[in-house]
Amino acid sequence: MNVKEKIVELLSTLLEDDKFFIVEVQVSASKVRQKVTVLIDSDAGISIDECAEISWKLGEMLETQEVLPDAYTLEVSSPGVDYPLAMPRQFRKNIGRTLRVIAKDGAEKKGKLISADEEGFVILEELKKKKKDQVPVELPFAYTDIAKAQVQITF
Repeated sequence: MNVKEKIVELLSTLLEDDKFFIVEVQVSASKVRQKVTVLIDSDAGISIDECAEISWKLGEMLETQEVLPDAYTLEVSSPGVDYPLAMPRQFRKNIGRTLRVIAKDGAEKKGKLISADEEGFVILEELKKKKKDQVPVELPFAYTDIAKAQVQITF
C-alpha cells in the first residue's frame, strides 16, 4: 500500500459517519519536506474548525503509525468554489447553481445544474443571446465525457 492509499484509509476511519467525504488526497514528493494536501467536503459545506479537527486527528494517526517517516506539511481544507467538481456527490450538492462544463472533445457549455446522479448530470443551457424563439435546452453529460466542470460565481 502506498502513502496516498494509507492516508485515504486513515481518513476513511475519521469520516465514517458519511457527513464528510474525501474529494482528493495529494502527496507531493520533496527532498526537504513532503506536502500532504487533503480536500474534504460535505453536503452542507465544511468549516475551518472542522478542517482543523480532522487535520489534528489525521496528523496524530500519521505520526502514531509512522506513515511518513520524514518531515511533512499537512494541509486539510475544502475544495473551494474555484476547484472543479470531481464526484457525483459534489454535483448533487450544487444543483441550482450555474456550471461551466468543458467536454473531453473541447466543447464548452454553460448552464444551470438541474439534476445529477451516479452516472452523470443535466444542465439547462444558458442562452448566449436572448431571442424570441430561443428556448433553453437540457443538456445531459456523462461524467466520463467531461474534462472539467466548475461552479460559476455570480454577483
